[in-house]
Amino acid sequence: MRTGAAALTAAALMTGSGAAQASSLEKNDKSPIRVKVIAGGKETTATFIDNATSRALIAKFPLTVAMQDLYARELVYRFPDALPANETTTSNYDVGDIVYWTPRHSFVIMYAQNGERISNLQKTGRIDSDVEIFQQVGSTEVTFQLLKD
Repeated sequence: MRTGAAALTAAALMTGSGAAQASSLEKNDKSPIRVKVIAGGKETTATFIDNATSRALIAKFPLTVAMQDLYARELVYRFPDALPANETTTSNYDVGDIVYWTPRHSFVIMYAQNGERISNLQKTGRIDSDVEIFQQVGSTEVTFQLLKD
C-alpha cells in the first residue's frame, strides 16, 4: 500500500505533483478528472467528478491499494482515516460507479448490480469502460494514476 497516514497526504499536497494536482483541481472547479486504473494486470480508465472526496483521493495519487472483493459486486479499500464527504446520499448505484462509503471510510469500485440502495454514499467517479475486468481479478492490488491531458 502506498499511503498510510494523513501526514503523507499533507506532504503530497505541499510538494511535488500533489501540489500541482490539487491546484489544478481548484482552478478547474467541477471539471472531470481522467484516471488510469490498473487491476490484476489489466488497465482501464475512469473519470472522477470534482468534489471534496475526489480531491482528497486524487491528492494521494499515484495510489496503489489492496482492494478486497466483497459481495460479488465491489472492490473495496478501507482508509484508516475519514475523507471529506459533504455530498453523501442514500441512493442506488450503477455498475462502474466509484464511490466512497463514509461509515467505514471505504473506497469502492462497483462492478456488479444487486439493486441495493446504500446510505452514506458519496459518488466520486465512474469507470469509463471494461468494468467486467473487476469481476475477473478478485481481491487484488489496484493502482490509480492521473492521466495527463
